[in-house]
Amino acid sequence: MKTTRHATYNLNYHIVWVPKYHNSVLTGEVASRVRSILQEIADDKGVEILDLTVQPDHVHLFVSSPPKNEPALLANWFKGISSRKYNHRYTDHDGEKIGWARGYYAGTAGQVSNETIEKYIHRHTEGDS
Repeated sequence: MKTTRHATYNLNYHIVWVPKYHNSVLTGEVASRVRSILQEIADDKGVEILDLTVQPDHVHLFVSSPPKNEPALLANWFKGISSRKYNHRYTDHDGEKIGWARGYYAGTAGQVSNETIEKYIHRHTEGDS
């Protein structure tokens, strides 16, 4: 259990998202930089990363967050801030920039099956974003 001034909580969220245009760009140095930026965001926002996996075609994030941070806010922080920071720090032209597809998967603590994540990724690779 964790506490804030006015709450005791145990809130954990799975958040998964894919790169824009469904490209498998999250490899090597790019993946390493994205992981580092996501950790910075978590530290800045007071969110604990419990697990983080950056795959070539998606990011899987499992975080613990105070109750004031709803899942949509967490997804927006991690997606929006990471894209801006990466593009500002590491890109010189548009072809190097990373962006995220509009949607995301969010689930609460407990088991999230690989099948659920694969269905989300598959749906987005078919152009349903």
